[in-house]
Amino acid sequence: IDLLAKAPGVKLVAILTPEHGLTGLSEGKIASGRDAVSRVPVYSLYGETLRPTPAMLKGLDALVFDVQDAGARFYTYMSTMGYAMEAAARAGISFFVLDRPNPISAARVEGPVLDANLKSFTGYFPLPVRHGMTLGELAQMFNAENRIGVKLAVIAMRGYRRDMWFDETGLTWTNPSPNLRSLTQAALYPGVALAEASNVSVGRGTNTPFEILGAPWIQAQVLSDDLNGRNIAGVEFQPATFIPDTSPFKGQTCYGVRIVLIDRRGLDSVLLGVEILSALYRLYPNDFQIDKALSLIGSRAVLQAIKEGQDPRSVAAAWQPPLDQFRRLRAAYLLYTD
Repeated sequence: IDLLAKAPGVKLVAILTPEHGLTGLSEGKIASGRDAVSRVPVYSLYGETLRPTPAMLKGLDALVFDVQDAGARFYTYMSTMGYAMEAAARAGISFFVLDRPNPISAARVEGPVLDANLKSFTGYFPLPVRHGMTLGELAQMFNAENRIGVKLAVIAMRGYRRDMWFDETGLTWTNPSPNLRSLTQAALYPGVALAEASNVSVGRGTNTPFEILGAPWIQAQVLSDDLNGRNIAGVEFQPATFIPDTSPFKGQTCYGVRIVLIDRRGLDSVLLGVEILSALYRLYPNDFQIDKALSLIGSRAVLQAIKEGQDPRSVAAAWQPPLDQFRRLRAAYLLYTD
């Protein structure tokens, strides 16, 4: 923003912000306002509207998208990008993406592909949970596959390899949102967050969101022993007790597990999420409201398989054919090599 505001030949007319606002620190719906430094209007795309309106784009020649993603299908910044591309196309203005790293590497593709009839703000495009792409690559895919037709320019990174994790890029970590405070949390997020829409706390309102999971009705030692007995590659589990200061279960004692990441490259994060959902449903069928997790799982077949008691590894094997099909689609839009 500062560079554009000071750039010769450029007039900064407006700032549009995604979920979590201009600073990435806000929670909940956000009001529009003005930037304290430049005094230009700041329009929230996580308040009264999720999409840029014609009034927001009036007088613009281009939109510049410069946002740090987290690498998971349900992280909403990519939906905001897609909606903004659609609005820019309707307005006849150019759309620039200043590409940034996928923090959990852009080399791994994991999880079920989103059912076409489950598209939403947390599921803009039929992607697997861990899509293995940068936002610039996704922009190219969205523009072509959704026939958006915006005049798109992706400003690619220099020196980036798609197998890089964020701490291998030489860049300084800045929290992309209030509850992703470390690369460890980002690595666990595509799996642990699958439970977030259900009646389980995933650690929001604690010091270690997405590294801890629980509810008042869980027996910590029982769940920990069960999950450790599954020998899930890349993680171990410890019994945990915590009191979150945000919903769900604000101010209530929760019992569950702390998830210890021991090998991020060996972890299939989405399989981890399915293992957790499966264990909770098997151990607490009368308490765990698994149907609420559908929007983030994104696959009715996966939800049904978990409810039928299928082994999580068999569930993961079943999503491989559509995942392989996605890999072939994805290949046409990749900008970086390993």
